[in-house]
Amino acid sequence: MIRFPDSFLWGAATASYQIEGSPTADGAGASVWHRFAHTPGTIQRAETGDTACDHYRRWRDDVAMMKSLGFNAYRFSTAWGRVLPEGTGTINEKGVDFYRQLVDALLENGIEPMITLFHWDLPAALQDRGGWANRESADWFTEYAEVMFRALGDRVKWWVTHNEPWVVMMLGHITGEHAPGIRDIGAASRAGHHLLLGHAQAVQAFRAHQPAHAQIGLVTNLGPQQPASDNPMDQMAAELWHNFINRLFLDPVFKGSYPQIMLDFLGEFAPPVQAGDLERIQQPIDFLGVNYYTRNVVAYDPDSSLNSRSVLQEAQHTEMGWEVYPEGLYQILKWVQATYGDIPLYITENGAAFADQVNEQGEIEDRDRLEYLKSHFSVAYRAMQEGVPLKGYFAWSLMDNFEWAFGYSKRFGMVHVDFATLKRTVKASGHWYSQVIQNHGF
Repeated sequence: MIRFPDSFLWGAATASYQIEGSPTADGAGASVWHRFAHTPGTIQRAETGDTACDHYRRWRDDVAMMKSLGFNAYRFSTAWGRVLPEGTGTINEKGVDFYRQLVDALLENGIEPMITLFHWDLPAALQDRGGWANRESADWFTEYAEVMFRALGDRVKWWVTHNEPWVVMMLGHITGEHAPGIRDIGAASRAGHHLLLGHAQAVQAFRAHQPAHAQIGLVTNLGPQQPASDNPMDQMAAELWHNFINRLFLDPVFKGSYPQIMLDFLGEFAPPVQAGDLERIQQPIDFLGVNYYTRNVVAYDPDSSLNSRSVLQEAQHTEMGWEVYPEGLYQILKWVQATYGDIPLYITENGAAFADQVNEQGEIEDRDRLEYLKSHFSVAYRAMQEGVPLKGYFAWSLMDNFEWAFGYSKRFGMVHVDFATLKRTVKASGHWYSQVIQNHGF
């Protein structure tokens, strides 16, 4: 029997643009993702988040569904442009009220909200002013954070500044696969640094505004970067990737410095650090959120980016092409503790996209997802038994939703969404997860 502490947070995670729909309703300002999704050639099947899961209108039913599943926590993001349509300046009270109502409903149903302030949907008006590549973006983000702290700080205990800044930098500003669709390593390096500055300034503002029991942290995507062989070149390539993905955003926060190997590799494109920046970025945070999906096995390849390529392993893979490798979650939790100390940890995203089969009774027997969750819970528990301060788990995701550039083609949800009717149906994995929560384990 695996038994988690009674105080453990159990829930699921979502993101505003992926589930809400109605992205410009009631005075909201368009985001870079709204603009990007409406640009031809960016999203599979030319799909958009205009309707998504229609959570903006169906949130009451969704909260009731979470309660029925036994969640005691729910991680979601607020859409910056709903609150500040131009990104700064005039507050849209209808947008703020939407989140007030959602938070109040969660609390009334015994569900603690964990709010992520930035999950990739930068207001388009701010992208027109340079976006994250503009150093002023740190101040824009701080203004937005302060609005949210004032509006909800008396009710929300857990706050996250950014979700996966590495993805914003890499996919948004280097490969261009994500909004805002930029391919410029210089802009990417500036954006990454300014995301960290914005994070730090928001933490400072949080300390000034919030009650002592409230907590704030950062969420990063992490995963082992393992060499494909004992060849020193493969090992060097894997070490570079490890520093690029796992250390580039955490070293500044916890150690006040960027990894030297990355500074050497980036050369003239190294982060534009000004006097006092790193001291500010090293603001103490209360917890770290870990998003884990898979590992990366790396071989040296001088003709590829970062002089390396990923080597496909003979193993089960999800619909995203990601290897199912639960041991990597154990490894990364242990690595974070060994590298950065006993910072409280939350698994803020973990899950899998698999094709769902609906039977004649309308039931969804998603055995692969259920087994994925079970195996990852098991290794997370092992890490806890060995002293890793893991405090909660948020599955990705509550329900099938708009999976960024893949549109609606990849299903991560524990709840099935029929995108024609928007009917929700709890999958076998969701029912099993509900039992885990009820029993504090399995």
